[in-house]
Amino acid sequence: MKFVLEMLLPLLCGLALFLFGMDLMGDSLKKSAGSGLKAILGKMTSNPVKGFLLGLIVTCIIQSSSATTVMVVGFVNSGTMTLLQAVGVIMGANVGTAITAWILSLSSLGGGAEGVVDALALLKPDSWVPIVAVVAICLIMFTKRGKKRDIGFILIGFVILMTGMDMMSDAVSGLKNEPAFVNILTMFNFPLLGLMAGMILTAIVQSSSASVGILQALSVTGSISFGMAIPIILGQNIGTCITAVISSMGATKNGKRAALIHLYFNIIGVTIVLSGFYLINWIVGGFKMGGILFTDNIIDMWGIAAVHTIFKLISVAIISPFYRLLEKLARVSIKDSKEDSETANLLDERLINTPAVAVQRATEVTCTMAEISCKALRKALALFDSYDSKEADKVRDLENKADNYEDALGSYLVKVSASDVNEADTKQITKLLHIIGDFERISDHAVNIVESAEEIRDKKLEFSAEAKSELAVLRRAVSDIIDIAESAFKNNNIELATNIEPLEQVVDDLRDKIKLNHIIRLQKSECTIEHGFILADMLNNFERVSDHCSNVGCCLIEMFTENSMDLHKYIHHIRSDSEVYQQKYAEYKKDYSI
Repeated sequence: MKFVLEMLLPLLCGLALFLFGMDLMGDSLKKSAGSGLKAILGKMTSNPVKGFLLGLIVTCIIQSSSATTVMVVGFVNSGTMTLLQAVGVIMGANVGTAITAWILSLSSLGGGAEGVVDALALLKPDSWVPIVAVVAICLIMFTKRGKKRDIGFILIGFVILMTGMDMMSDAVSGLKNEPAFVNILTMFNFPLLGLMAGMILTAIVQSSSASVGILQALSVTGSISFGMAIPIILGQNIGTCITAVISSMGATKNGKRAALIHLYFNIIGVTIVLSGFYLINWIVGGFKMGGILFTDNIIDMWGIAAVHTIFKLISVAIISPFYRLLEKLARVSIKDSKEDSETANLLDERLINTPAVAVQRATEVTCTMAEISCKALRKALALFDSYDSKEADKVRDLENKADNYEDALGSYLVKVSASDVNEADTKQITKLLHIIGDFERISDHAVNIVESAEEIRDKKLEFSAEAKSELAVLRRAVSDIIDIAESAFKNNNIELATNIEPLEQVVDDLRDKIKLNHIIRLQKSECTIEHGFILADMLNNFERVSDHCSNVGCCLIEMFTENSMDLHKYIHHIRSDSEVYQQKYAEYKKDYSI
C-alpha cells in the first residue's frame, strides 16, 4: 500500500499530465500554425532535400512525428503527394521529433549546482514555468479567440507537460535504492529485450516523444546505463510507426505504402545502427569513458536526448542515398494488380486532425469541381454549332462527377467545421459551402442545355439567321462570364470577381431583348410556337448560369470585404451606388450588343 501511495499513483498522475500536456500543446500548435502549415505544404516538391526540410519543419512545429506521418499518409492517399515525395518528408519527420527530448531535458538542469554553476539553476523549469503559467492563463482568460488565445493554450500545455515530467521524475527518484527495481532493469542489458520494451511502450502510448520522456524520467534514478538505454530508444523509434500503420488501414495502396516507408526506414535504421554499434564494440573490446566501459556508464536526460538524435541523424545519412529503393521496397511489399484500377480518395479524413490542411485540401478539390462544371457548360454550348452525341454524353458524365464532388465536399466541410478551426478557416469553410452549390447547379444547367440541343436536332428545327446571331452573342457572354467566375474563384482574384455582376446584368438584358425580338418575329410568322418553347428553355438556362456566376463573384467579394453573406443587399448596393459597376456595365453592353 505504501508503494502505491508514494510511488505508483504519483507516477501515473505525472504520466497522465505529461501525455495530456503534450496532446494539448501539439493540438494548439497545429491550430496556431495552420496558415503557416498551408504555406509550407504549398511549396512541396519531389526534391528529397526540400521534402526532408518540410518534414523537419512541420514536425518541429507540431512536436509529433506520428502526426506528421499520419498527415503524409493522408496526402499520399488523396493524391496530393507522390510516394517518392513522402520518403523525404518521413525522414525529416523522424529527425524533427528529437527536439522534444531536448526540451524535456531542461527539467534536469540546476540540481545540486554550486558556485558559478548555480547560474544554471535559472534555466531549471521550476524557475520560469510558474511565470509561463501565469502568462498562459492571462492569454486564455482575457482573449476570446485568435492567435493570442492559441498561444495561451500552447503555453499551458507546455506547463502541464513539464509538471507531469517533474512528477514522474520525483515519483521514481527513490527507486535507485530499491534492489528489486535494479534487478528488473538489468534484464534490459540484453539488447533484444530492451528493443522489445521500447517498441511495446511506444506502441501503447503511440508517441516516441512520450515514451522517450518516460525513459528520461526513469533516468533520474541513476540506474539506467547507456547499454540499457540504447536498445530501448531504438525500439521506441520502431514502436512509433504503429500510429501511421493503423491510420493506413482502409487507405489506398499508396497510402499503405507511405506507412510502410515509415516502418521500413526505422527498422532498417535500427538494424544497421544497433548491429554496427555492438559489432564495433566487440571488435575494439568495448569503448571506455573515464576508465569505465561506455555501455556501463549511467545515462541522464541529456544523454537520452543525444542518443535519440544521433540515431536519427545516422539513419538519415545511411538511408537517404537509397531513398528511391525505399519507395521500391514499399511497392514490392504492396503490389499493383492488373484488375485493380485504384483511384485516390480526393478528401482524406485523416487530414481533419489538422483543420488548416483539411480546409486547404477542400479548397483545391473545389477548384477541381469548378473546372469540371465549367468544362461541362462549355461543351454544352459548343453543341449548338456542331452536335456530337459523344460530347453530349461527356457533359452528362461531367455533371455526375460534379454531383459526387458536391456531396463529398459538403460532408467533408461539415466534419472539418466541427473540429477546432480558427477564424480564417471558418470563413473559408463558409465560402466553400456556398460556392459548391453554385458550381453544381451550373453543371445541371449544362445538361439542360444539352437537352435543348438534342431537341433541336431531333425535331430538325432551324432558327432564323437573326435568331442564330442573337443566340451566338448570348452564348459568348455566358461563356465569358463562366471563364471569369472560374478564374476569380481559383485565384481568389477579388478584382476580377467585380467584373461578374455587370456582365450578369448584360446577360439579363440580352435575354429580355431576344424574348422581345422572338415575339416580333412570331407576329411576322418568321418563327413558330415550337421554336419559342425551346428558345425559352435555352434563355432560362443561360440566365440561371449567369446568376450562379454572380453568386460566386458576390460571395468572394462579400467574404473578403464584409465577412457576411447578404448577397441581395450587396448586389443592390453595387448596382445603385458603384461608379465602377456602371462603367463596366456600359463596356459590356457595347461588347455584347445585338
